[in-house]
Amino acid sequence: MTAPANPAPATPASFDPASATIVIVTFNRSGLLTRALTSIGTMDPKPGRVVVIDNASVDDTTEVVESLREQLGTELVYRRLETNTGGAGGFSAGMETAYELGSEWIWLMDDDVEVLPDGLARMGAWTPRFRHIQGRRYDYDGSEFYWQYRVSTSLGIPIPFAPAGFDESGYREMNSGCFEGMFIHRSLVQKLGLPDPRFFIYWDDTIYGYLASRHEPCVIVDEFVLQRTREIKQWDMGTRHLNASSDTYRYYIMRNRGIMAHYYRAHGDYRPFAFAVGTAATFAKELIRLGFVERKVTKTGWNNLWRGMRDAWRLSRDKNFEIMAPLAQ
Repeated sequence: MTAPANPAPATPASFDPASATIVIVTFNRSGLLTRALTSIGTMDPKPGRVVVIDNASVDDTTEVVESLREQLGTELVYRRLETNTGGAGGFSAGMETAYELGSEWIWLMDDDVEVLPDGLARMGAWTPRFRHIQGRRYDYDGSEFYWQYRVSTSLGIPIPFAPAGFDESGYREMNSGCFEGMFIHRSLVQKLGLPDPRFFIYWDDTIYGYLASRHEPCVIVDEFVLQRTREIKQWDMGTRHLNASSDTYRYYIMRNRGIMAHYYRAHGDYRPFAFAVGTAATFAKELIRLGFVERKVTKTGWNNLWRGMRDAWRLSRDKNFEIMAPLAQ
C-alpha cells in the first residue's frame, strides 16, 4: 500500500542538506538495500553523502552497491566489515565513519526502509531547535507505526501507554532512541561517544537515546519520513503492535540488560529492585511474543531467554566493564 502524501515543508535556510549523511546498515539483504538506495536517489533535497555499512554479507551486496553508485546522485561511501557485528556494531561503525567524514547531521537507518522524497526537508525543518530528532514511519502496509519513545529509567523498559498523538507543537520529548531513523548532530555525538557495539542487537539505541536526553531535549516529531519495505509477522493491538522475533533476539534482549545496568549505574539512575522488575517484565513480554505472535513456546526459545538472563547477571557484575567514552575534540 502506498503511504499517503504529506504537504511539503519549507527547509530552513540554516539547514544545509549537503551537511547530512545517511547511514544504512545492511546484512545479506541486497534486494531491500536496492530499494533503500533507489529511494535516496529520488529525494529532493538529497543528503551530501550516503554511507553503507555491510556487516560481512555473503550475497551480492557489494555488486549491488557499485551498480547503484552512479544513479544515486550523491557521494556513496561503502564500508564492508570483516565480521558480522550485528546492528549495534554496524551503527557504531556507521556513526564513526560519518563523523570522521565531517558530517554535521547523521541520519541512521536499516536497509528495510525507503526514505520518502521530502524526508530530509522534513527533518531539516526541526534542526534550528533540536539536535536529536526522530521522524515517524509508515509500516509495510502504509499504516502509521507507533514507536515507544518514552522509557522508564528505573525499570529500564519502554512505557507502552505513552501518548501516540501529537498536540499543536508537533513533537513529543523522548528519552530513548531508535536507530531506524535517528537524526543526530555531530556535536551531540562528540559528547556521547559512539554507540556501544557490545550490544550486538537490541537496547543499543535505547541507551544511546537515554544518554542524549541527559544532555538536552530530544524529540520525536510528527513528520512521516520513512516507510518499511519488509513485512513482519505481528500481533495487532490497535495503535500498538508486537512483532515476531527470533531466538537470537531473545537471547540479546535479556543478555543486554547487563550492559544497560552499567550505563544506568554510571549516571546514577540504577535502581536494583526496580530494574529487576523491568527485567522480569521483559522476560514475560518475550513469552507473550512467543505465544501470541509466533504461536509457539519452544525449548530453544525458552532456553535462550534463560541463557540471556544468566549472562546479563554476570555482565552486570563485571567490575572491569567500562561504558563508551566521549569522542576526542
